[in-house]
Amino acid sequence: MDKLEFSKEYFNIYDTLSCGQTFRYNPFKDGYLVVSNNVACYIVYENENTVIYTEHTDYFKNYFDLNTDYSLIVDKSKSYNIEYLTKASEYGKGIRILKQNTYEMIISFIISQNNNITRIKTIIKKLCEKLGDKLEFMGETYYSFPTIDKLALYDEGFFKSLGFGYRAGYIESTAKKLLDTDINSLYKLDTKTLKSELIKFKGIGGKVADCVLLFGFNRFDSFPVDTWIYKLYRENFCGEECNREKITEYFLNMFKEYSGYIQQYLFYYKRENKEA
Repeated sequence: MDKLEFSKEYFNIYDTLSCGQTFRYNPFKDGYLVVSNNVACYIVYENENTVIYTEHTDYFKNYFDLNTDYSLIVDKSKSYNIEYLTKASEYGKGIRILKQNTYEMIISFIISQNNNITRIKTIIKKLCEKLGDKLEFMGETYYSFPTIDKLALYDEGFFKSLGFGYRAGYIESTAKKLLDTDINSLYKLDTKTLKSELIKFKGIGGKVADCVLLFGFNRFDSFPVDTWIYKLYRENFCGEECNREKITEYFLNMFKEYSGYIQQYLFYYKRENKEA
C-alpha cells in the first residue's frame, strides 16, 4: 500500500469530490473511498495534508492531477480582476480537476442529464454491481465500471430495469457506437471538432459533451453551461444571451485555455452560495 501526501490548501477532498465531476465516492472510515474504472483509493486528511492510500500510485497521481500547480491557476483566475471570480477561485481553490476514464465519463454524463447527484450515484452503483467485476480494497467490496464490450451486450429494457428512465435507449445506442469507435482517433482531434463528434452520439447534447470534454478528455478549453452557470451568467455577469451554446462561447472567449478550471470555481461557488 502506497501513501501519497499533498497540502490540503490546494486539495480539498470534499470540494473536489462533490463539485459534480465524479459520482463514485462514498464516506469510508475518516475519509472517502474513491473508485475509478476498476481501481480504488482511500483519501483522508492527516494533519495539514490530504493523504491518499492506494495500490495504484501512478493511476491516482494522474487521476487527482497531482503534477499540476493549482496555486498558479488560482492566481491566474484572480488576475482577471473580476470580483465574483476572485471570490469563487478563493472559495474553491482546493478543487482539482480529475483526469477520469473517458468511457466512464461518457456513460456517466449521459446518465447525469436532468438528474440529481444522489440518483446519478445510485444508478451508476447499480450498473457497476450488475455488470462490473467484484473487487476489494481495504476490506471493502467495490465493483469496476463495466467495459464497453459488456455494456454493448444489453438492450434498452435492461437499462430501464436499473432506473435509467428515458436515458436507457441512449446508453444502449452509445455503448454500441463506442464499440465501433476508434477512441484513440478522438483524442487526436482539436476540441471543437471533438465536441462535434461527441454530439453525434445519441443522448449527448452540448452540455453533456462539454462535461465529457473537460472530465473525460481533459480539454480545459471547454466550459459546460448548466442551470447554475446560466443563472450566474445572467445575475453576476449581467449577460442577456439565452442560448447556452453562445454562453459557452462567451466564457471561452474570455478565459480560453483556463476555461475548464474557472468553470468549476464559478459553478461550485454559485451552487454552494445560492444567494451570491
